[in-house]
Amino acid sequence: MVNDLDSIAAPEASLAGAPPEAEKLYDAPRLAAQRAAWRRARQRVVFTNGCFDLLHPGHVAYLRQARRLGDALIVALNSDRSIRELKGPGRPILAQEERCQVLAALAMVDAVVVFDDPTPLALIETLLPDILVKGGDWPVERIVGREAVESNGGAVYSLPLVPGVSTTDIVQRILARYAGAVTPPLKRTPPCQP
Repeated sequence: MVNDLDSIAAPEASLAGAPPEAEKLYDAPRLAAQRAAWRRARQRVVFTNGCFDLLHPGHVAYLRQARRLGDALIVALNSDRSIRELKGPGRPILAQEERCQVLAALAMVDAVVVFDDPTPLALIETLLPDILVKGGDWPVERIVGREAVESNGGAVYSLPLVPGVSTTDIVQRILARYAGAVTPPLKRTPPCQP
């Protein structure tokens, strides 16, 4: 597991002045404890994972659908390193800390955790969510963690995607629109720190 987020996922993040979404950022041990609390409260936990680079309306619709399936939604986020391995050296566009911050700010997301492994299988086997979901480009039989969730009495779903909306499409649109355009460099503001 990646522990880069210790500074923003630590219990101290709930101190005055930290953004409220910092409380939704977890490392694996703290999330396992939260999962146990949700289990004791008989809350149905939904788990999904992905890159969530350049959050777009397709992501929002997907996460909204996922959250409606249960009482709490965990989003496991690919680390920057794992995204580079999956998608190449030009990705991610947003660093994992930025992606965490954006996801944690969404009302439908209850917990965000970063994983550095090629798949979230170890995390799924630890948490044993009640419901495991992926986007419609993943057939149920190919969803990582399916066997663990189903053997524990859970359900696995492949949710429909919003057609024509993806991070790759957005990147291609930006490149096409601004190819050859001469623009002054944008002033980049530093990321928020809890």
